[in-house]
Amino acid sequence: MSKVKIQAGDWIIVSDARKALLLANEGDEVFPNLKTREVREHEEAPNRVLNPDKPGRVQQSAASCRSAVEPSDRHEEADKHFIAGLTERLHELVASGETKGLIIVAPAHALGLIRKSSSATVRSAVRAEVDRDLTHLPVYEIEKHLLKQNGD
Repeated sequence: MSKVKIQAGDWIIVSDARKALLLANEGDEVFPNLKTREVREHEEAPNRVLNPDKPGRVQQSAASCRSAVEPSDRHEEADKHFIAGLTERLHELVASGETKGLIIVAPAHALGLIRKSSSATVRSAVRAEVDRDLTHLPVYEIEKHLLKQNGD
């Protein structure tokens, strides 16, 4: 990962589609100081709650064989719903002028969901995207990961 330039007033969004940390840089470009502004989470229900029924079955009219119908992935739907709420909040932040720059830190799957549901306003405010899952780390470790420069 190359060094990310965090400007004064930028917000860093660290998300994994189930948890999001919204961090504001209260420092400057040389010495960033990330402060937690919001933490958003949604509870992950187990499969037995999300998909209580057995998979559906289909019987072909021309033959006596039957096949299973794959149920919809409720976890994927929950992730999309969570990210949609997150991008709405990001739109509010950018549109209100609370921040002019966003840095998105998320694994590839979550980055894709964020890109799909982001408005043009949010997309224009994104300064950098980092393909990493850092939601499990404390803020000072996130800051170190963003500022270090290595050959990843």
